[in-house]
Amino acid sequence: LIALVVDDEAPARSELRYLLEQDDRIAAVLVAASGTDALRMLESEKVDVVFSDISMPGLDGMELARVLARFASRPAVVFVTAHDQHAVDAFAIDAIDYVMKPVRPARLAEAVRRVVAGVTPAAPETRDEDETIPVELGGVTRFVSRRDIRYVQAHGDYARLHTDTGSHLVRIPLNTLEERWAAAGFVRIHRSTLVSLKHVTQ
Repeated sequence: LIALVVDDEAPARSELRYLLEQDDRIAAVLVAASGTDALRMLESEKVDVVFSDISMPGLDGMELARVLARFASRPAVVFVTAHDQHAVDAFAIDAIDYVMKPVRPARLAEAVRRVVAGVTPAAPETRDEDETIPVELGGVTRFVSRRDIRYVQAHGDYARLHTDTGSHLVRIPLNTLEERWAAAGFVRIHRSTLVSLKHVTQ
């Protein structure tokens, strides 16, 4: 598994990373200091599970998990927190586990076991649900819904998403989007252009 640790406190990030690296089921551990940093990382990194704190400035763990829930291929989420009052909300958004700080190695190992047992590929039929794409705008991460995208143009290893209100460059090859969004009505009409059929008028 590829894991991403998200926590605004450096000591907590380091400790959790160390504990996860001791587990043979974890192939690599990435770290992010905020929910926004995590989303930037997820644009270019394939992650199987996110171990996230809840109380963080800016985009907190709960908000991060809600955004991840709308990804076409969503990573599993395990909350690692010092507060127990969010547990009900956590499982309402399909968190795999809820681990209390200070983290005990045996308890973390159980969370990893649950992730391994629960990791399944995204079913093809879920691909036609709307997808949220994180984009950079003036140093701020914003979110664009796939349903608002009219067409996409290739820019090397990047793609430019065009909506009614503007365009956004994302680090996703056009070939990947063509395959991922075919079920949602996106068709490649040129080697560098992908269009949404529902926005075609003539």
